[in-house]
Amino acid sequence: MNIAYDGLWLGALFISLVTADVFALLHYLHMFQLNGYKPEVQLRWLAGNKRDWLKRNGAAFAGFAAALLVSLTSAPKGLILLLALLYVNAVSVGYCRRPRPKKPLVCTYRVKRLLAACAVLFFLGLVPLLSFARFRAEIAAAYAAAAHVLAPWFVLLANWVNSPLEKRINRWYVEDAKRLLAERPGLTTVGVTGSWGKTSTKFFLHKLLSLKYNVLMTPENFNTTLGVVRALREELRPFHEVFVCEMGARNPGDVAEICELVRPKFGVITSIGPQHLESFKTLENVVKTKFELADAVSGQPGGTVFLNLSSEPIRDEYARRRDSGPAAVSFGFAEDCGYRATGIRVSEEGSSFTLRFPDGTETPFKTRLIGEHNVANILGAVAAADCLGVARSALAAAVQRLESVPHRLQLIRGGGYLVIDDAYNSNAAGAKAALDALALFDGCKILVTPGMVELGERQDELNRILGVQAAAVCDFAALVGSQQTISVRRGLIDAGFPQEKIFAAERLNQALAWVADLNPEKRKVILLENDLPDNY
Repeated sequence: MNIAYDGLWLGALFISLVTADVFALLHYLHMFQLNGYKPEVQLRWLAGNKRDWLKRNGAAFAGFAAALLVSLTSAPKGLILLLALLYVNAVSVGYCRRPRPKKPLVCTYRVKRLLAACAVLFFLGLVPLLSFARFRAEIAAAYAAAAHVLAPWFVLLANWVNSPLEKRINRWYVEDAKRLLAERPGLTTVGVTGSWGKTSTKFFLHKLLSLKYNVLMTPENFNTTLGVVRALREELRPFHEVFVCEMGARNPGDVAEICELVRPKFGVITSIGPQHLESFKTLENVVKTKFELADAVSGQPGGTVFLNLSSEPIRDEYARRRDSGPAAVSFGFAEDCGYRATGIRVSEEGSSFTLRFPDGTETPFKTRLIGEHNVANILGAVAAADCLGVARSALAAAVQRLESVPHRLQLIRGGGYLVIDDAYNSNAAGAKAALDALALFDGCKILVTPGMVELGERQDELNRILGVQAAAVCDFAALVGSQQTISVRRGLIDAGFPQEKIFAAERLNQALAWVADLNPEKRKVILLENDLPDNY
């Protein structure tokens, strides 16, 4: 046995396996970040992606087998190691050549700490093996192969090891944000939550309140506790008078946790419906969580919550709480709403309506935004701005200047086509509203969607309903994810939609390429309904 020769090959295999390990760790760490650093969510994701895990670990099994063959047999070692080496390197290249992620891994300090913990755990496991193993090179290669197989659990183990430190760091950040807020007792906080519409309402409210106040709002999708903390620590200034805080939730207690931090005096609940049912389990839990904002507002002197009574779950909960809850101001389309929109007209040019204020005053409003969905969001923003003292005479003009929030029923016009970008929506009511908006346009109507996720036991049912609704509006449908969109396809076909007008793609760019190749006689009007992150 040529020990030097075999050792050289085994060393090359070990280095290649460690390289593949690094790529695997980065991949699973990226998914962990997209899953909100929540171990239980990551475990559910892993359970749903067994096939991908098995495919990626073929290289590790090959390397492991090669190391054992070299140790225990007289097989042609050079050929075995060469094949294993080529296969392992091909997997590393495969990691590099994956489609560019929609939201790349952000190398935060937490990610760096997790990577450091993974490295320490890897070497802590390797050192004892090298100390006691007779065949050190073979054992090292086998260990590196095993580490590739166990990469998802290395990430979770590293997170568990780091969790006491992370909790201390997060607690320090939260306390620092509380200190900043305590130093600004004159700051008025307006919380905005709901199953959908909260980001649009936040943007609209920021624009309307800025007519009178210096306003800070949580940027982009910074709607978790730590996202709000980051916004406060990085952007809060002494001149800010109002803080508009978007409050997201995936679990009961999430909204209450943000409220405990920012102590809102006012709150807007935009809508409630079946969303994130994987974690909430029931609609009742969603309602309870969203009304945590109302509970927090009730503890503030003069606190007021603004409720969209066009959302049936909100109306029902409001009726149940009417005598014991906080002061509430209603908005919506029904006769009993304090701020009521009537005479709604929607076209591809925008929307118009008459707003009746609680005192009976009526004012015509126009907006470039499309759909009743956006009218409801505007009503919530106008109601809050009016109660906070913004002059009514300025509100109508400001509403007319409002622009679409990116990826939320955003109109994008191009040569010969029109895109309705609703990529950030992932709920049944919002999807129906988007299809209603699509129906307003003249042209060849095309739906591009991966369906809806995180709907628990109702996911198949609601996606099938989406397919049925789409069949009544659309001329073509491009479904992203052949397995994931089975229920949407079934709904389309059940409603009589022609199968030859349905295209199944594995990735969004493939679906868009198919849409680009269509040559209908009329202008193409494309609805991008939902765009799932890379962990789906």
